[in-house]
Amino acid sequence: MAWKCRLQFINFAAMSVYHQVILSLGSNIGDRRSYLQQAIIDIHQSVGIISQMSSIYETPAWGFDSDAFYNIALTVSTHYSATEVLAKCLAIEKKLGRIRAESETYTSRVIDIDVLFYDDAIIDVEQLQIPHPLLHQRAFVLVPLNEIAPTYKHPILHVSIQSLTNQLEDVNNIVKVGELHNPKNDYSFKNLNFISIEGNIGSGKTTLTQKMAADFNGQSILERFADNPFLPKFYEEPERYAFPLEMSFLADRYSQLTEGLRQYDLFNDFRIADYYIYKSLIFAQITLDSDEAQLYRNIFDVMCKETLAPDIYIYLYQNTENLLLNIQKRGRSYESTIPADYLEKINQGYTEFIKTLPPEKVLVIDVTNKDFVKNQNDYLDILSQIDQKVKLKEF
Repeated sequence: MAWKCRLQFINFAAMSVYHQVILSLGSNIGDRRSYLQQAIIDIHQSVGIISQMSSIYETPAWGFDSDAFYNIALTVSTHYSATEVLAKCLAIEKKLGRIRAESETYTSRVIDIDVLFYDDAIIDVEQLQIPHPLLHQRAFVLVPLNEIAPTYKHPILHVSIQSLTNQLEDVNNIVKVGELHNPKNDYSFKNLNFISIEGNIGSGKTTLTQKMAADFNGQSILERFADNPFLPKFYEEPERYAFPLEMSFLADRYSQLTEGLRQYDLFNDFRIADYYIYKSLIFAQITLDSDEAQLYRNIFDVMCKETLAPDIYIYLYQNTENLLLNIQKRGRSYESTIPADYLEKINQGYTEFIKTLPPEKVLVIDVTNKDFVKNQNDYLDILSQIDQKVKLKEF
């Protein structure tokens, strides 16, 4: 029993680092608006969620005589490396019919996608220079960029985008001509109040919670367990301190959810948590003996009877074999000896709990063989399943 008690309180997933990429897009052949819009869709599908997008600006051709361009700037959240982002952008250009010439002479093009910035990185490798070496001279780049990131500082020049824009003399030749559609605005789940994401150890619930909160302006509520005064005592005497440790975490979960859900946040569209308060009962039934579990249930019922229920409860299912592989990949020493039967008991506990919830508010997503961190298509598939579930039921 002691070993099992220890595991439940260190059930978390590390969030992989998001990178902020700023792109400049342009088109001056054919239906310029349509080419830009399709490029935006392709970036959403293959690179990452577009967090900000400027208006369309019509700008004279720069460096050669040609028809005017439509230009926009985007900020994209991605887990891909800078070279991977470049490769994906080049693939989008090719898909849309761009043929890159061997010479360095400027030419008209159906689509042009330039990587301007990648976090605050300074990169100089074959085919990729970041920051883009000429961006500070180009009004068609800076004017759209100034709309969405005026305070961002050039990592080499150490000057803000707004200051760089103000130094230009040809900005009056650039005219705002309209807007394009950001695909992330199509998702309806961001209009909910409270989303709960649950899953077994190693299923990726914390990672998904953080990704969705970052991409869709949500307030993340993540289970916390650091600095618990009972934790070091529990490691010394697990039989003695298992129950008080359980109780302390129950109190913290209750306090965190109550506080986080009660306060209205003007700056976030919704709240999303990587746990729901009833997980306390699921683990208590597995780890405590019968008398302790009953007492725990009695206290739980008194504390949590009025806890706000999520608008939608999402359970990430992962088979036991893959859970063990994910746990090994994380390389946490305290998780190295988790047995398969313990994970299976947790899975069964969640399965029984889900049966007690209103079916219209429950979504089980099979994430077996999905990597929603490194594979944008897998992530979009999960978002689509959540979106479809929400649209089937008016919350």
